[in-house]
Amino acid sequence: MSNNLKMIAIIIFGAIALYIFQMKNSGHNTNKSISACIVAIKKTSKSFDLEKAKKFCEKKVKKMVNN
Repeated sequence: MSNNLKMIAIIIFGAIALYIFQMKNSGHNTNKSISACIVAIKKTSKSFDLEKAKKFCEKKVKKMVNN
């Protein structure tokens, strides 16, 4: 019986650890996508404005994440 309790405790601890890790790092992929979008715009645009590109990319990435 104690082996079952240990196994259940390990599974619960692992699930909690994964949830905390996911909460802590959830914005990392979004920030990387926005940065990649800005770099792509910079390489393809003749006149580059950082603020406009950042706003455009944030809007596009958030729209794609919500879908």
